[in-house]
Amino acid sequence: MNKIVLALTGAFVLSAQAVLAQNTLPASTPGVAASPMYPALPSETPDEFKAPVDGYDYVKRSVMVTMRDGVKLNTVVIVPRNARNAPILLTRTPYNAAELTSHNESSQMESILQGYDNAADVVVEGGYIRVVQDVRGKYGSEGDYVMNRALSGSALNPTPVDHSTDTWDTIDWLVKNIPETNGKVGIIGISYDGFLPLMALVNPHPALKAAVPMNPMVDGWRGDDWFHNGAFRQVNLSYVLEQVVTRRNEAKWYTSHFDDYDMFIRAGSVGELARQRGVEQSGFWRKIVAHPSYDAFWRGQAMDRILAAQPVAVPTLLVHSLWDAEDIYGAIAVYKAIKPRDQDGKVFLALGPWNHGGAIGDGSRLGALRFNSDTALHFRQEILRPFLDRYLKDDAPAAQIAPVSAFETGSNKWRSLNSWPAGCVSGCAIAPATLKLAANSRLSLTNVASRPASAPAQRAAFDEYVSDPAKPVPYRARPIAPYGYDEAKGQTWPRWLVDDQREASGRTDVLTYTTDVLTAPVKISGEPVAHLLASTSGTDADWVVKLIDVYPDQVAAQPEMGGYQLMVSGDIFRGRYRESLETAKPIAANTALPYSFALPTANHVFLPGHRIMVQVQSSWFPLYDRNPQTFVPNIFYAQPADYKKTTQRIYHDSYIELPLVGATR
Repeated sequence: MNKIVLALTGAFVLSAQAVLAQNTLPASTPGVAASPMYPALPSETPDEFKAPVDGYDYVKRSVMVTMRDGVKLNTVVIVPRNARNAPILLTRTPYNAAELTSHNESSQMESILQGYDNAADVVVEGGYIRVVQDVRGKYGSEGDYVMNRALSGSALNPTPVDHSTDTWDTIDWLVKNIPETNGKVGIIGISYDGFLPLMALVNPHPALKAAVPMNPMVDGWRGDDWFHNGAFRQVNLSYVLEQVVTRRNEAKWYTSHFDDYDMFIRAGSVGELARQRGVEQSGFWRKIVAHPSYDAFWRGQAMDRILAAQPVAVPTLLVHSLWDAEDIYGAIAVYKAIKPRDQDGKVFLALGPWNHGGAIGDGSRLGALRFNSDTALHFRQEILRPFLDRYLKDDAPAAQIAPVSAFETGSNKWRSLNSWPAGCVSGCAIAPATLKLAANSRLSLTNVASRPASAPAQRAAFDEYVSDPAKPVPYRARPIAPYGYDEAKGQTWPRWLVDDQREASGRTDVLTYTTDVLTAPVKISGEPVAHLLASTSGTDADWVVKLIDVYPDQVAAQPEMGGYQLMVSGDIFRGRYRESLETAKPIAANTALPYSFALPTANHVFLPGHRIMVQVQSSWFPLYDRNPQTFVPNIFYAQPADYKKTTQRIYHDSYIELPLVGATR
């Protein structure tokens, strides 16, 4: 029986093969078209779908704009319906112009613009033509991508094109090819997109009438994305991978641990983790590793240095966030660089109590902090919109905008100032004050700055701690969610700078100094400066200094703020650059040496009933890579045996110089 079944089955297979052979011709048969095995079924998909847009309040156009070297850049133009003589607001971006202008499928312009760096309410209410363009080498644009393309003709860029020329060519095309425009263009952006308006200020197009760099990337070594005073911000490793290795960001960083602390420490050095994840294939990563010091590579692309060399030609509103976790250095650095050459009052500054890009969101709170008003809405409606209207519209009144609009945290008030830093318009001035690190974990505040004493006998008093690279100090409470983790699932990276610092203050490898309870307000405006007299038993060391506002033990209106330790300003300095930022040198072991470095800008009032605290430590992990504490030529290549415990001493001659605001009458 089984043989009969097998025989019949075999016959059926042979028969089926014969039928297929009769109805199918080999693809290689010359001169004979292959016949389908079945009749064609008409597709239900139209050759081209044209969406009905009669009910839309805008018209969207996508065009390829040709640059002077022939490269075409993908450009999305959104024109309010029935627009006439409307100004243009341009953003250039590496973050996908098509996606940034289509966050929601909607017939309303404001809805589709609700995205990464669009102040959509200002754009729509102001009747602006919105233009968003992919920079060369990213997404829909042609050409090659370079993370920070330096100025053309410089040692870092021998080509005839850069972001300045690309902006010039783009603006030239826009004013000649958009019939609805009045011929005036403004440029705005946040972060990388804030760096690009700064590049537009170099040899600007005549039609460029306003620039708004918000939280701009300015100097990647001194204090923005890649390093802070020589310490590498290793959490940005995932950004380098995703942003640089593919045109459309298809490559994705994968999470190997729930706690980033575990991932980085188990890898050893950040260079080793980069190797494990394939980041070393990136040309930009290889440049980072080759330039760990502040050499010509970083100086040559620092926008504050570039812009300081030319007069201000375009009205510019610089926007700074007081708790910016990514680019806290840039806006203030540019302001200091260009304001001295501002003869016609074209340079404006706004400081708000925001995180990175927070000026376009809800500014009523940040983490546990509450500000009693929507500070971001105030900025957009009372500062940004009048600024744009003043310089871009034909018929707008010349709105009076304060040269500096600064939100004062602590008192939670906006201040209109004539310059920065300034405590008030009149009747007060800034004078350096000293917060001295004293015995018994005490801070003493005096109104006259002093210098670290030089006599060896006065250096006998110190506090010490053991810094162990195997157990670095976390920069926030663990577990530390992976950078870029979905905030809906618990990622709070954007606001970590306002985290409660109590966990750190309880560690034995963190020194803590505190004032008595304040009986009067203490107001600071500007950059605190850390002056440490310190020694290490190793030959390299990192120094982290944090200036903290300690809340009263009980806060009736918000109980969870009782005893809260709010970091007002804090930063890190890599000791090997004590003598020169360009040339790393070993530290003389067990020798008291001075270290001085500025902390980020603050505009804060320490209220009565609060206390002032300073914390000092030698790691801030995994935000920054670990210092081996043994001098090696390049920390990216540090080996496990290089990481050594050391004893750190902070001498009582150390102090923090505060930009104290005091009355002049």
